Amino acid sequence: MAIQIDRRSANISYDENGFARSELLPGTYQGGIRNFRCSLRAGSSYSPELYKDKTVILFFGMGRGYITDEKDSHHVEELCFYAPEFDKTPYTVHAIEDMEFVMSVVEMNEWDWEVYNGSHARLPFFRTISKCSIYDQDCKGPGTDSWNVLQGRQLGRIMIGAVRSFGDGTREKGHPAVHQWNYCLGNSDFNLTVGNETVKTVAGDWSFVPAGEDHELVAEPGKEAYYVWYEHFAKEKDFIVKPAPKQQKEN
Repeated sequence: MAIQIDRRSANISYDENGFARSELLPGTYQGGIRNFRCSLRAGSSYSPELYKDKTVILFFGMGRGYITDEKDSHHVEELCFYAPEFDKTPYTVHAIEDMEFVMSVVEMNEWDWEVYNGSHARLPFFRTISKCSIYDQDCKGPGTDSWNVLQGRQLGRIMIGAVRSFGDGTREKGHPAVHQWNYCLGNSDFNLTVGNETVKTVAGDWSFVPAGEDHELVAEPGKEAYYVWYEHFAKEKDFIVKPAPKQQKEN
């Protein structure tokens, strides 16, 4: 299967409010997630649709601005992430500079709700990359920084993190149960390999790696690999497995 990738266009068709939105790789994934590239002109504002039964995640990858809701306001000056409180707390994105962000709309099925009702990140959720924990992983080359944004079970079956490397990157075996999208940032100029196919990717690119496929995201010497990885656990029953209850001690 050919690598599926959506590239940032130089020609954006803004509406009268200075906003533009296009779906990213429509029809690629049938697991209940739709992703959109959103562009907002400097000085413009956008109040997204609210959903009672769907999770929404925003990845802010380009341009400065801020987010306001009924509880707080948040500066967007670096890579950051925002998840609204379903339909309970309206919010607005304000652009100081021309901005681009990705909006992901995630259907919540029974497995997501079971996980969410048991434990979840408090919403609205806002996190800058500089406030995320850094981790190391054996599939990533030396000098590579990796950040955890949302781990499994914090917001249903989705997981989010970021990777940044100069002259190296990630070489990873396929995840049989996890589909992955990649959003390229910064000055990215690196090779994406899925299976036996390799393509060059740059900032603004959005790609999809289906579950089970070996994949690499690696920059050549002197070049940068910087991307958000966004995963969805597709095997719901495996994800929801609970540990067996401890045996009762005999009296």
